[in-house]
Amino acid sequence: MASEICYVKIDRENFEYDVNAIFKAFYPERGIKVLVPASREYQSGQELFGEIRFGLRDIRMRIEDREYEWQMRPGDMEEKRYKDGFKRFLYQCLKRHTGRNLPWGNLTGIRPTKIAYGMLEEGKSEKEILEFYHTKHFVSEEKSRLSIDIAKRERELLQDVHYEGGYSLYIGIPFCPTTCLYCSFTSYPIASFRKLVDQYVDCVIQEMEYVAKRYADKVLDSVYIGGGTPTTLEPAQLDRLLTKLKELFDFSQVKEFTVEAGRADSITEDKLQVLYKHGVGRISVNPQTMKQETLDIIGRRASVDQVCAAYELARKVGFDNINMDLILGLPGESPEDVQCTIDRVVELAPDSLTVHSLAIKRASKLNQWIQENGVSMLNNTDTTMRIASEGAERLGMKPYYLYRQKNMSGNFENVGYAKPGKYGLYNILIMEEMQTIVALGAGSITKRVYPDGRIERSENIKDVTLYIEKIDEMLERKGTLFSPK
Repeated sequence: MASEICYVKIDRENFEYDVNAIFKAFYPERGIKVLVPASREYQSGQELFGEIRFGLRDIRMRIEDREYEWQMRPGDMEEKRYKDGFKRFLYQCLKRHTGRNLPWGNLTGIRPTKIAYGMLEEGKSEKEILEFYHTKHFVSEEKSRLSIDIAKRERELLQDVHYEGGYSLYIGIPFCPTTCLYCSFTSYPIASFRKLVDQYVDCVIQEMEYVAKRYADKVLDSVYIGGGTPTTLEPAQLDRLLTKLKELFDFSQVKEFTVEAGRADSITEDKLQVLYKHGVGRISVNPQTMKQETLDIIGRRASVDQVCAAYELARKVGFDNINMDLILGLPGESPEDVQCTIDRVVELAPDSLTVHSLAIKRASKLNQWIQENGVSMLNNTDTTMRIASEGAERLGMKPYYLYRQKNMSGNFENVGYAKPGKYGLYNILIMEEMQTIVALGAGSITKRVYPDGRIERSENIKDVTLYIEKIDEMLERKGTLFSPK
């Protein structure tokens, strides 16, 4: 049951990303392909769903059998105003054509709260920010207010972070019990890679040693160990990794130390005891849903009962800051299913809750599932988002970070909620890109943030075997990035 491919032809380069993103937001069930003059299919005579022609003083667009036009004024020709105006024109045309409003309007970036954050820093009032979101981007009042609320909370939480003289550390463990249907992260089945894990840990430790030496004069603010599933490591491997981490780095000013335990089928009491012994303060136990049939479909082998047992085990060991991740829009789930999941989560009472809108990634198995079952089986709505938000409120949580991804179910967002004092600092830092984050392990990306806001990146090889073979090259890449500039 393949989704229909819709071809949109434009006669000017450098606008294809915005065209694709906005068309896809209005037509999530269809594949969108933008044809530009440099593409092979541009002159192919391919049947078109839409066509955009850029003139000297106007832009004309045809969608199916309807024509739209934007006649520009002299000021509209300035480069930034031109592109912003084009995005507003495109959004308004598709809104008229479909009869739909999108909750995030024509915003295509993944960090919509950066607008509110920046305007608050400039001293703008809440009224001015709401007006900007509405008139410039057609964002709904609900989403605009959510962005402002989160931006205010972020400013408060980030006020003690060391920006120029500090950094955060990410360590990636790219192994999982199984690969979930929706996953596109760097992840390998632990059963097939078990013999390489010790070598992998050796290489991560080499990166640790290099970074600890190069950044000895900087303040470490937060540490996050993610993946994959870090708790696929055996207790002795976890202990070796964390022992070396604490030996090499000064934790005296670390505000948050998180390990994403994640999969309940990887969690044991021995592993939790190792994490607790080494001072890990925040962990995740992630059900994604509490509906067993959905867990079976998406390839998460842990049962609902196992999730609850893993959570209770973490409490027994002594963890008082536990996060749970949920995904809305999973195959076949109804609002009633989401309500049941939220009710179970409220009973468990985690300290924070991250609510994801399902994102359809090209590299995931979900694409094949959609071909066979149809995209209509993935249904995220205002109702399901509200159910999750009300559940967080019942738990005494507030929203503290937000981001969006391409091809999100319902054109919604991912929101982190937490109880006071339990906010995930690293989650904000990775989204707002205001502090250098040094990343270790296969597939990780180090981001160096300069005082002027400029960002440079260094990527590690994704393939585990190649990462191990080329660990010296990974260190050289970091050396180049860390060099004075």
